[in-house]
This record gives sequence, structure tokens and C-alpha cells, in this order.
Amino acid sequence: MDLIRKIIILSLIAFSVEGYTSVEKAEYYYRKSSSISSYPDVAKELIDVGLYYSAIPFVKEYLIRSNVRRNQKVDIIIDELITQVGVKQFEVLPENVLRKSSAPTIRYILAKKVFREKRYKEALSIISHSSLDDHALTPFANMLRGSIYTIIGKYNTALPYYRECISSTNQGLRKAKTETAKRQLKINNDLCVLGISRSQFAAGDFESANLSYLDLPKESPVWPEILFEEAWNSFYLRDYNRTLGKLVTYNAPIFNYMFNPEIETLKALTYMELCLWNDSKKVVDDFYREYGKISKALGRILTQNKKNYKYYYLLAKNNKGRILSTKDDVLRLVKSVTRDPIYQELNASFSEGAKELKLLKKVRSKSFRSILLQGLRQALVLQRNLLGAYVRKGLDNYKNNIDKTFEGMSFIRLEVLSRRKESLYSPVDSNSRNRGDIKYLKRNDKQYFWTFNGEFWADELGDYVFALKSECK
Repeated sequence: MDLIRKIIILSLIAFSVEGYTSVEKAEYYYRKSSSISSYPDVAKELIDVGLYYSAIPFVKEYLIRSNVRRNQKVDIIIDELITQVGVKQFEVLPENVLRKSSAPTIRYILAKKVFREKRYKEALSIISHSSLDDHALTPFANMLRGSIYTIIGKYNTALPYYRECISSTNQGLRKAKTETAKRQLKINNDLCVLGISRSQFAAGDFESANLSYLDLPKESPVWPEILFEEAWNSFYLRDYNRTLGKLVTYNAPIFNYMFNPEIETLKALTYMELCLWNDSKKVVDDFYREYGKISKALGRILTQNKKNYKYYYLLAKNNKGRILSTKDDVLRLVKSVTRDPIYQELNASFSEGAKELKLLKKVRSKSFRSILLQGLRQALVLQRNLLGAYVRKGLDNYKNNIDKTFEGMSFIRLEVLSRRKESLYSPVDSNSRNRGDIKYLKRNDKQYFWTFNGEFWADELGDYVFALKSECK
């Protein structure tokens, strides 16, 4: 008898270590009632042992079928679950379903859904009437508020929300318990810093924007994207040499994944403003030669695969880690999409969810294991399709940007031809280093001058600036 008792005790300890006690409780709640009222309890037990994706179907089903509008216990469960798996799994729910819940996280998701439909005032109202103060989502809610006010043109109103976003993000980082939460908060902080610059730029305060852009550290994952915005800001300040300097940074090998056809438009415009007609014409000609074939290649992929999200997911997955070459145009675009912080968050979450498949195989109850596996696979398929949809949307946006840029380049080509007169034009060697002079450089208090007399920082990306003289007369 003593031996049997020892075996039973050891078995119970093993169940507790592996989390089976909570899984068995989840099955008990699932079996005890034919109604969905017990689904939050099922989800809670699964969440307690880290089976977050397995809990998603139970929470979704409860939200869809339940008529209960407010339940504090359920709100806490929903908040904890979405904090781990992200908001995308629940953004696909219909608006009327999201409105059933008063959970702050669901209210935030509803506000984002309404925001994407350009119902900005309604989105602000939802955020304002949600319990998002001193909440894990407070920094993100402040970011959303700032974005809305920027879009509707209330730039001065947007700035305090961006600053509050930065402050609340720093508070959130001190409280964050997981690396995922910390990573999301850091990206949100950088986006809020960028929001300040964008609002100032949109308001026409280019001097302030010029300084604010410099507050974003170069190690930020969003920094490569803003070089283009900084270049436009310099263009409006008529600091054309700095505009060209910002754009030339994209020639660095580390940025070979970057893709933004509008860079070439701004480059051609800048040369045109300096009356460097040959340089401007060369940029336009190179664009027509290179981007025409890229547009056709994208068109074929989008037409042939339509909304086959699995294809786009595999396109990104199978090309991960491949070394880029100058001929990998479409691959370069895919790489550009997959470097986006939102894609990386979706992918990291998907990888975490996939780990639950092995854990569920240890569930002893064959019937309950089958139910959990079915729900988990549905959640993972949705996450995979969300990744594929994000890649497809990115490629579609690139295709549209190329086509729109062709229109801009056509205008520039005609403008160069009409403005290039013999009296204004003299042959200039585009490759000559003698065209520049230090006297044409401008800088502010946050910018430094380095002569680079034989020195080179292999691991640094500088804030480059050209020193070209305007050929305009």
C-alpha cells in the first residue's frame, strides 16, 4: 500500500509541474455545463499554464454567443490573453461582437477598427469612454489619440498626447514582465517620438521638426524609414544638400532590403531645384529602366495568387535568411515587409503559439485533447493568414507606389526638358568630387561636422550631407 501511495503522490506532483492540474480543471469546466458561461473559466485555466492560443477559441466563442455586456472577471481574462497573443486575433471579430465587451483591451481594439474605417471622432469617443487610464494599453491609446488628431489636422492637440505616450511608455517599461511586452513598448515609444516630428512637419514647423527627428536613436527599428521623411523636411527648408545626404544613406549595404520608389522622386526633384539637369534626368531614366520590370513582376504575383494568404506567408518564410543580390527585386520587397515591426510581432506571436502543439499532445484526455488541438489549429491558421495578408498588403502598396511614382517622374521629365535652357546649362561631370565646397554646408546645434580625412567608421551610419553649389542663375 505504501508503494501505491508513493506512486500516486509522485503522479500528482508530475501533473502539477507539467500544468496538467489546470488542464484537467479546464476540461471539468468545459464538461460541467452545456452553456458557454463556463468558457471564461476554461480559458483562465489554459492561460494559467501558458496555453494562450489554445484559450483563444473559448474567449472568442464567449464574446460571440454571450449577451453579458459587463463582467469584470471576464474582462481581466481577456486583457491577460490579448497582452500575450496580440490584438490581431480579435480585430477580425465583427464590430457588434466587440461592442459587447467592456474590457479595456477590447475597447481599444474596437477603437482601432473604427479608426481604420476613418471614423475618427467615433474612435476618439470609444477611447475616451474606456478604462484605459493607468492600464497596460495606456501608451498605445495615447499613440492612437495623437495619430487621430494629426490626421484630422489638429497638430497642437496631438503633441501633448505623443508626449504623454512617451511618459506612459517609460512607466510601462518599468512594469513590463515579458520581453515581448518590453519590445512592443519600445517600438511604441519610437513611434510617439516620430509622431511629434510628423505633427510639426504637417503643421509647417519645419525647423522644430528638423530637431525632433534627431531625437530618434539610430538603433531604433523604425529609424531607417524616417530618413526619407527627414529628407523631405530638409527639402522644404531648402537645404537641398542635406536632402541628398539623407537619401544617399539608403545606398549603404545594410539597407539593401529597403524599398521606397518615392526616394527617387525626391532625389530628382532636389537635383532639379539645384538646376543640375543632367543629374535629375539620370535619376528619372534609371527609375524608368529599373522600376518598370519590378512593377510587372509584382503585378504577376498579385494577379496569380490574389488572396491566397498561405502563398504570401510561405513566400516570406522560405526566403528568410537568404542573401540578397541585385537581381532579387521581389525578394528585396518581401524582406522590406518582414523587417517591419508589426510583421515581426505577428511572426513572434505565431512561433509562440506553434509551441503549444507539443504541450497539448501531453493532455491525457483524448477527447479534450482533440477539442483543444482543433481550436489551436484554427487560431494558428488565422495567425498564418494574418501574416500572409500583411505581406500581400505590403507588396500591393509597393505596386501602387511604383505606379504613382511613374506619374511623378513623368512630370519631372517634362519639367526638366522645359526648364533646361542653354543659358542655364553647362556640362557638369556628375561623378566629379570637385563640385562640392564646405561653404555650402548648413548645420544646427544637434548636428556635428566631421571631415573624414582618411577615417571610416565601418559600423556607423552618418548623417551625410552633400556640398553642391546650385547651378541656377
